[in-house]
Amino acid sequence: TIAVRMGDDRSDITSARAMPFEAVRDFFFAHQNHFEEIDRNAEALAAEAGVRGALLADWLVQRLLQRHKVRVIQLSDEFGGKRQYDPAHRTLRVSAALDPAQQVFQLATQLALIEQAGAIDSLVSGHALLHDAPSKKLARVGLANYFAGAVLLPYGQFLGEAERLRYDIDLLGKQFAVGFETVCHRLSTLQRPGAPGVPFFFVRVDRAGNISKRQSATHFHFSRTGGTCPLWNVYEAFAQPGRILPQLASMPDGRCYLWIARTVTSNEGAYGSPQRIFSIGLGCDVRNASRLVYARGLDLRDPTAATSIGMGCKVCERHACPQRAF
Repeated sequence: TIAVRMGDDRSDITSARAMPFEAVRDFFFAHQNHFEEIDRNAEALAAEAGVRGALLADWLVQRLLQRHKVRVIQLSDEFGGKRQYDPAHRTLRVSAALDPAQQVFQLATQLALIEQAGAIDSLVSGHALLHDAPSKKLARVGLANYFAGAVLLPYGQFLGEAERLRYDIDLLGKQFAVGFETVCHRLSTLQRPGAPGVPFFFVRVDRAGNISKRQSATHFHFSRTGGTCPLWNVYEAFAQPGRILPQLASMPDGRCYLWIARTVTSNEGAYGSPQRIFSIGLGCDVRNASRLVYARGLDLRDPTAATSIGMGCKVCERHACPQRAF
């Protein structure tokens, strides 16, 4: 259909020529971005370790060595990557430039590919959306990353603090010693049966409108091709770097959402190398907005207070929009 080609990203519409990353994205969406067995296994591992930060990184290094005979080697900044595993020599190379939380993430990812292989394979094997070897390989890495995020931010402990702090992302980041993007990504996965958090949508975009990450615990229309709505605060965030921008936004179908957006920046190279700048967006249905600290001062009951946005000008139904490009 034309909607698929131009940008509609509804889960009930699939393309026979989906790229591997698109297939994996739809696979995660089909599971509401939550994998209970892997999440619980990660939570149990974090409880077994009983430590955080640099101590947790050291604990994972010993776990890999003692249980799996995998030796971890710290490499200098010139390594040019974050993690590289050599199965023949059972060595894991990790960049020394990573902070403790990033080291935990990389170590836990590799541990998941070893210890959680059975659980991961059972999810990946035979799934209709993962139609070829590249998509299955990418899904395995995605699930290993999911495990790593759940080790860093164990479900019960993290959800309890998120509810107590009314989902204040900065405070959660300080408490768990992780970055803004890591907190937002984890918040989009908290859908354990019987103990769910707020169902969030998570998106990461660059200045050109490319969406490099998108996860959703519930329904939201994302543009498949990029170039999404210029009225969305995810793009306004680039004009106000480092500030958290809340926005009430309504879609053409009448649904209303609360979005929080902020830029994140990293410079992993030498002097003079370009910075990587992204805008992170985290959104939820307006019905859940009162649970968030970011709803303070917003009139959640007034439909006219919301900014009218769309999936992108190529498919948007708002013909009278002053920002419409097509």
